[in-house]
Amino acid sequence: MTGTEVFGHLPDGSTVEAATIAAGDLTVSVITFGAVIRDIRLAGVDHPLVLGFDDLDGYLHHSPYFGAVVGRFANRIGHARFTLDGTTYQLAVNENGRTQLHGGPGGFGRRNWRILARDAGSVTLGLASADGDQGYPGQLEATCRYAIEAPSTLCVTLEATSDAPTVVNLAQHTYFNLDGSADILDHRVRIDADAYTPTDDDLIPTGEIRPVEGTPYDRRTLAPIRRTVDGERFGYDINFVAATKRAAAPAPRARLEGPASGVALEVWSTEPGLQFYDGAKINLAVPGLGGRRYVQNGGCCFEAQLFPDAPNHPNFPSATLRPGETYRQETRFAFSKA
Repeated sequence: MTGTEVFGHLPDGSTVEAATIAAGDLTVSVITFGAVIRDIRLAGVDHPLVLGFDDLDGYLHHSPYFGAVVGRFANRIGHARFTLDGTTYQLAVNENGRTQLHGGPGGFGRRNWRILARDAGSVTLGLASADGDQGYPGQLEATCRYAIEAPSTLCVTLEATSDAPTVVNLAQHTYFNLDGSADILDHRVRIDADAYTPTDDDLIPTGEIRPVEGTPYDRRTLAPIRRTVDGERFGYDINFVAATKRAAAPAPRARLEGPASGVALEVWSTEPGLQFYDGAKINLAVPGLGGRRYVQNGGCCFEAQLFPDAPNHPNFPSATLRPGETYRQETRFAFSKA
């Protein structure tokens, strides 16, 4: 059933709302905290297709960004600082004591958005980020629209404007498990990218754009996520380079197939980068949706984005947003069942 209801209350007393939208064969549940996609259901499938929680406490205290829209800058910024127009900005640090991840400790995935509009098949949320928020310049106004196109495609449109020069990189951070299985290692994946951005020990890009050819990062052919290199399982938490600039319309970025359920997911996006994360660090002490236990590799992410640490690498697609411009990302998650 579609509609809006109270999902819980934050420590400051503010209300977190939940909205359910549906069209065709797809039903999607969204909450205002983090603009989170809490649940996705496909007709004929008896389990959730994503990882999430049944209550707000899970999101406040245990969530590794399940379903959230992360920003103001998704992924990582090295040394939590960047220089723009000759001014260096020091950002809030929230990883390794050195870097900023997903916009800082008070990033968009930890904020309560507001519902701006909704109907049976769509909901639009908004968030205001003040000048200096987490160290970023400019008053930013962001919106996120979730809309279902029948029979079973979820369209995500992210937009932002600023009153001063700033950097913006938003990403949708849903963890997918198409089988409802303990892990996703037997899911088959294809990633439509010819290159990737190598990283240092802090997962910060070195600045190089390296071809995937001949490396374990070559995922251009549909195959199980599980991959062994030198006798050990190879893990994925890396930005794939699908293009050198943002596209005018969504283009193919990845495909995921659940071998047990027959459910498939196609990811299309305007964004040139796609962070593929195999969920290796998942290990939650509390239950998820319907009492499910989420363990290592319990879900995988396809985070459409600009490249990590882009403000510090002139050769990467620019993340700069100036007054009068509109940041816009469109990503489509198309589900089907064999």
